[in-house]
Amino acid sequence: MNFAPPLLLDLDGSLVDSVYYHVLAWQAAFHEDGIDLPLWRIHRKIGMGSALFVQSVLRENGLTLSRERESRLIDLHGAHFQPYKERVQPLPGAKALLAALTAMQHPFAIATSSRIQEAERSLKLLELPSEVPIISGDDVAQAKPAPELFMTAAERLGHAPGTTVVVGDSPWDMTAARLAGAQAAGLLTGGFADSELTHSGAIAVFADPGEMRQRLNELGIYERDGM
Repeated sequence: MNFAPPLLLDLDGSLVDSVYYHVLAWQAAFHEDGIDLPLWRIHRKIGMGSALFVQSVLRENGLTLSRERESRLIDLHGAHFQPYKERVQPLPGAKALLAALTAMQHPFAIATSSRIQEAERSLKLLELPSEVPIISGDDVAQAKPAPELFMTAAERLGHAPGTTVVVGDSPWDMTAARLAGAQAAGLLTGGFADSELTHSGAIAVFADPGEMRQRLNELGIYERDGM
């Protein structure tokens, strides 16, 4: 019997190099709405679901919040992100990691806060097997740091959340994992420090998916699993 934990993998910043393009797109969206923010302040909140992200930024700046403004900003972000889509590429070792898990028949799912339409190109770049569950922001009512995304991903795999390991690049991933009852592993590819990820609950931190692939045994996953 295989007791190694199924993996629930975040997409943006964890498997594809898109975080900083999203930061630029959000900055342009806020600017178009009359709000000028420095890039670093936007980056600190990347990893939240879009609606919560907008709410948090507006509140921090003492601005009124309305559904119409929230929706407008999310749409503007999507429009400003379009030119960057073709520049997004898999992070080092991401495809090799997923190929190894597939060869081992080790269960994993992709869990992204992005709308599926926004994530489609990135998912194609990863060349995922058709049977891999993909859970997007369209599938849940509450995005990260709420636990629903990862709880739904675990359910799709047929496992209890407490038996899984969430792999993400932001403190919001770590918090959502903890609230879901799952363990979490961090990646430095989102621009957050090792200490920030560990403080938020990561049991292990890897430089990128390639290093994680080489150190899977630290998560209790071995090449012989499923083989």
